[in-house]
Amino acid sequence: MTDPILHVSGLVAGYGGLEALHGVDLHVAAGEIVCLIGRNGAGKTTLLKTIAGLLPARAGRIRLQGRDVTAWPVQRRHRAGLASVPEGRRVFASLTVRDNLLVGGYGRPRRALTATLDDVYGRFPRLAERSEQPAGTLSGGEQQMLAIGRALMSGPAVILLDEPSLGLAPQAVARVGAVISALRGTRAAVLLVEQNADVAFRLAARGYLLERGRIRASATSAALRRDPRVRSAYLGTESGLGKTTL
Repeated sequence: MTDPILHVSGLVAGYGGLEALHGVDLHVAAGEIVCLIGRNGAGKTTLLKTIAGLLPARAGRIRLQGRDVTAWPVQRRHRAGLASVPEGRRVFASLTVRDNLLVGGYGRPRRALTATLDDVYGRFPRLAERSEQPAGTLSGGEQQMLAIGRALMSGPAVILLDEPSLGLAPQAVARVGAVISALRGTRAAVLLVEQNADVAFRLAARGYLLERGRIRASATSAALRRDPRVRSAYLGTESGLGKTTL
């Protein structure tokens, strides 16, 4: 296996007196898309917040490109190559598409910023077409593309994606899915949190099942699809998710 760019070991985190993560282990290598599935309240977003530095780790280690970043603040992790695409996209509605993207590359040298902006527009022609349009006027799918493009502007080594399909129409889910698949070409490591297991397995080669703050399974996406626990809870009629073509 290629040495992981992101390596999480024995991670414990929580809120106040509540412990939400109980010794989580996972890793993601360069150019790899890895999914994390689980029910609401399983600890998925808590895990991403802890990796990003928004929530302190109570125990365990987070290593980014071989460096222990467990105690680093958010900004230092970002400069070291960690980018987040939060649930709900959170674009700056009043700013233009272009300005939203430039915010994502704040602090980078002008030459690198210009080259990355051209690359993002090449990956997302729709954003190029709407470059001077206020971000708040974009559709949900377009805003998700913008949020991903904004993360790419920092030149990240790791991208954390939180529920990118949430609230999108099926056609928009398909378009965003194509965008995420194309991230393999950036060589960034992608950790994808997605409640829609069918979507997650179509995008990721392997994944983890998180339940009640613990990793309950780790396998290829094909193997997880066959796991009875996953089939009954996340891919069957109980999930209410159905299937989306990507």
